[in-house]
Amino acid sequence: MSAKAILSASVSAPPVVYVEDVFSTFLYTGNGSTQTITNGIDLSGKGGLIWTKHRDDGSAGLGHFFWDTVRGNNGPNSRFLRSNSTNEEQEDGGFITSTSSTGYTVGNTSRTNASAGSFCSWTFREQPKFFDIVTYTGTGSNTTIPHNLGSVPGCIIVKRRDSSGYWWAVYHRSLATANNYLLLQETSAQGNSSAIWNGTNPTNTVFSVGTSADTNASGGTYIAYLFAHDAGGFGTAGTDNVVSCGSYAGTSAANNAVSLGWEPQWVMIKEVTVSGGGWFMFDNMRGMPVSTVDAYLSANASDIESSPLDLISPTATGFNLQYAGGSTNTSGRTYIYIAIRRGPMKTPTVGTEVFSPTYTSSAANPLTVTTNFPVDLSLNRAATGSPTWAFSRLTGANSNTAASTKSSYLQTSSTAAESAPSVNGDSMQSNTALIDVNFNASDTTPKIYWNFRRAPGFFDVVCYTGTGGTNTLSHNLAAIPELIITKKRIDVTSGGAAGWIVMSSAYPGGFISGGSTSFGQLQSAAAVNIGAGGFLQSIPTSTTFTLLGGNYQATDSFVAYLFATCAGVSKVGSYTGTGTTLQVNCGFTAGARFVLIKRTDSTGDWYVWDTARGIISGNDPYLLLNSTAAEVTGTDYIDPLASGFEISSTAPAAINANGGTYIFLAIA
Repeated sequence: MSAKAILSASVSAPPVVYVEDVFSTFLYTGNGSTQTITNGIDLSGKGGLIWTKHRDDGSAGLGHFFWDTVRGNNGPNSRFLRSNSTNEEQEDGGFITSTSSTGYTVGNTSRTNASAGSFCSWTFREQPKFFDIVTYTGTGSNTTIPHNLGSVPGCIIVKRRDSSGYWWAVYHRSLATANNYLLLQETSAQGNSSAIWNGTNPTNTVFSVGTSADTNASGGTYIAYLFAHDAGGFGTAGTDNVVSCGSYAGTSAANNAVSLGWEPQWVMIKEVTVSGGGWFMFDNMRGMPVSTVDAYLSANASDIESSPLDLISPTATGFNLQYAGGSTNTSGRTYIYIAIRRGPMKTPTVGTEVFSPTYTSSAANPLTVTTNFPVDLSLNRAATGSPTWAFSRLTGANSNTAASTKSSYLQTSSTAAESAPSVNGDSMQSNTALIDVNFNASDTTPKIYWNFRRAPGFFDVVCYTGTGGTNTLSHNLAAIPELIITKKRIDVTSGGAAGWIVMSSAYPGGFISGGSTSFGQLQSAAAVNIGAGGFLQSIPTSTTFTLLGGNYQATDSFVAYLFATCAGVSKVGSYTGTGTTLQVNCGFTAGARFVLIKRTDSTGDWYVWDTARGIISGNDPYLLLNSTAAEVTGTDYIDPLASGFEISSTAPAAINANGGTYIFLAIA
């Protein structure tokens, strides 16, 4: 081997990092003892910040608690600061008792683990081009502080640790000058003083502090949290951005759009030109849906979580300010933000990462359906007969799990618009489960849950507003969609009910460019309209799909579910029936756990099987998405097959007519 080849082989490629490796919003209920928070963030090896808030207790002595591995000292010397207070650093032995490669442990303290309390923690791992933590001792004179962010900071938050009464000073790249600053513990407008940042913008290696005791008293000890801005460094190519520190102008009009280039999962907003606006914090775990109220906390206040208004809606490429006015969108005012990209960014490799079927009956209320991933879409129904309810995180199924839970839902067997949020529904406020509050203490009706997670190459959800004309929509599937299901959610124009439109490249003829494409309707057993009707303007791409005008009324709200074939995880496909035993190869190794089949050339229901109820060599229960009928348990229409699934010779014409054409979605 040549010297060049030896040298090349000895130099390993830098590790690929995704946003799910460095940031987590984690929700949990306190137990008053000890509790391990498994959020997948390596704190023991990489270090980082844990920011915790008691969501349902607004006591003055509580608030937003900051603990980090740099100041550290787990156990009896666990040190914290509060962003809603100017107090010095304090100790609480139960605050954070240990860290690990997958999270951390909290102890017996009301601050992070009060019994039955509802808590939220945001974990920021140290990582170049994302987040850095720096401690330093003040000099009392203008100086520079080195950092390891690996890029120019977009935002810097500094707090004096050794003495009370000092500000949380905030630098943000979008403020007017390097003399401007904000205060994290207050609602005040931006201030102006060269003494805070020495009137100097940071670089990719240092940031500057002046003579103010809030950032640089002689002998004072300080902590600084640094956030990057559009610095790349993530994804398989190492060029993807995951954090943005920007600004926007208020408009006092709904749908004030902010472009990021990706969908956010966490956003903090502050009004800078006028006093009175708090540091509003939103995330998609507590509830940041489209077209309904958002749960927010304020970093400057100990107040409990509130959700009175529709303030912000995420989009595939950023977020919209929905409320006309207030402290997030008043005309003539400027706002700054920090936004973090939604994950996961990594393409799944096994189906259990993104799909979970559960068949259960329970006397519990609410019922916890464990999935081991955050749920983005849940289709569920009673096996004895009921509609199939569709709840999704983006449309508002993410209120807390108390009696006041509010969720919006659609029904796959109905053309009806989305229900208004009610006290019934599913909560997606769990990192590892779905919470069903429809169950009551006497309900033991068997129920099936098909739970999906959004992930590149597998599944995505897009909420959008109709235009009445051609409408190009961005998505984050990171693959060309092969199955697109759309439904009107909210009827604004009084245009009436609208069906579930199903478009697929697996239909005969596939997607056709130029305004003629096949479509079916999920609520109907009718044959697919081949090459007629027209809903797609052109063949979808890995980033967009374009809808024709005339079918989607202007100002009405819609949702689209997008599926693709993901190697070893999912398969969107078609087959021609034989009337005899037929094997469908999906490229799997352990068989399909979910199978959806629809005949395209003639009448046929939307059949669903899953391994929770049984895909076995004997009888396999099935349900119909287009019907409220009870599940059928006495038929053997499909059988297990390691590479996918097998259709039996006893299957009816709706599944296996000789010469009939069919589409399917299978998930491993």
